Amino acid sequence: MDNDSAAAPESSSGTSEYERERVPDSALLGSGKFWGMYAGEHAAGTEFMIGPLFLAAGASLQDLLLGLLLGNLLAVLTWRFLVTPIAMAKRMTLYYQLERIAGGSLVKLYNVINGLLFCFLAGAMVTVSASAVGVPFGITFDVPEAMFGLSNPAFTGLVAIVGIVIAVVAAGGYQRVAGFANLAAPWMISIFAACGIVSLAQMDVTNIAAMTEGKFWDDAIAFVQAKNGTGSEAFDFWQIVVFAWLCNGAMHVGMADLSIFRFAKHKSAGWAPSIGMFLGHYMAWIAAGLLLAALIKISPELALASDGKVTANPGLLAYASLGWAGIICVVIAGWTTANPTIYRAGLAFQGVLPKSSRTAMTLVAGAIATIAGAFPNLSAQLLGFVGTYGTVLGPMGAVIFVDFYLMKKFGLRDEYAAHSGTKTNLAVMIAWLLPVAVGLYLILAQGLFAAYAVIPCWVACGVIYLVLSKMMQKNGTSTESISSEGI
Repeated sequence: MDNDSAAAPESSSGTSEYERERVPDSALLGSGKFWGMYAGEHAAGTEFMIGPLFLAAGASLQDLLLGLLLGNLLAVLTWRFLVTPIAMAKRMTLYYQLERIAGGSLVKLYNVINGLLFCFLAGAMVTVSASAVGVPFGITFDVPEAMFGLSNPAFTGLVAIVGIVIAVVAAGGYQRVAGFANLAAPWMISIFAACGIVSLAQMDVTNIAAMTEGKFWDDAIAFVQAKNGTGSEAFDFWQIVVFAWLCNGAMHVGMADLSIFRFAKHKSAGWAPSIGMFLGHYMAWIAAGLLLAALIKISPELALASDGKVTANPGLLAYASLGWAGIICVVIAGWTTANPTIYRAGLAFQGVLPKSSRTAMTLVAGAIATIAGAFPNLSAQLLGFVGTYGTVLGPMGAVIFVDFYLMKKFGLRDEYAAHSGTKTNLAVMIAWLLPVAVGLYLILAQGLFAAYAVIPCWVACGVIYLVLSKMMQKNGTSTESISSEGI
């Protein structure tokens, strides 16, 4: 594994992040930087929430084991073969590429939405870390019924402190984000594995036969459903597959990680998400689910919130299994997820205000994420939220895919806005907003499982963009009539 970690030199614009230009060869990073970052980001805070949510949603252990295996494999292949080739060819952030295709005015709208959704996701991780900090101080983690209801004042104060620390780390740039993840990832992965092993021992599951039978898991599901009044609904196999594949849809099918892989020196960096998917979204999700199952068996009263319902308190779950090591792991796990997410959000906001510094915009993103973290119910909605934000952000990835691979083959101008001077490429606007509007209607009004809408919206966006471009681009804007513009 190449561990080239040389810091990126100063760019012509006076920063080392190259937000509005190609990343030069001198600033490229070895694969080791990416493996560490993806391990830290995806064996991290969300895992302490999502694993227990699978159990609470009634997913069987067998479906979870097999469904996560298939879904995470699809996610890795999408990162490697969809995102990495374009990132290494263009070496620009997602936001600058979209500006060149869609026009500055449209991309500003996209960037605002993109940045805010990333901030809400990071906010959930601030909540997760604060839940762990509060355990040794006896500060409770109450989840109010209202989506934007605050917890108690002490917990809200903890959220503010944790959020400030995370924002400062993220503001340091990609090198600091990757470095923090590299240091934390190996230890956190070990702790997640220990959580699973200890939880099985606490439930007297000492052999493969007992694990395969899964009676302990079924008993925990029955307890949750009885206390929460959720009936016998089950999160089925295909929901698990599609969720595992597309819970990070904005990053891969939506191309947000063009901003990360633009620094890649070798194509092998594109396999880096595999460590996050299989040690994080596979092993860690299952281990976190086992934490809740164990707590229900050994101390069911601790699994109940003040309203008598089961609540997945990440800090308490980890503390019940591994004590202080669990507490520290939850804190750091929240940081390593929130750091790169806030970094991405800062880049998005800088796309709205190009003259602002990336550091300032990252701190703004950190402040918004901290405010979002003060509302604990947001983190309890992750199974639905990540599918919704993939539905909203993912289709723009189809625009980039079509623009990169298909436009010239159909005799059309790629990067149309940059070459024509238009501020709003109507083909992109319609292709993005129309499928997203339909997808959100099906999710919010018809109850469609959110992750199911991501791929249909992505395909529809790409097709509509290509068709409308063929209709709207005049002969005078063909690739032959417009001189190439450097990037």
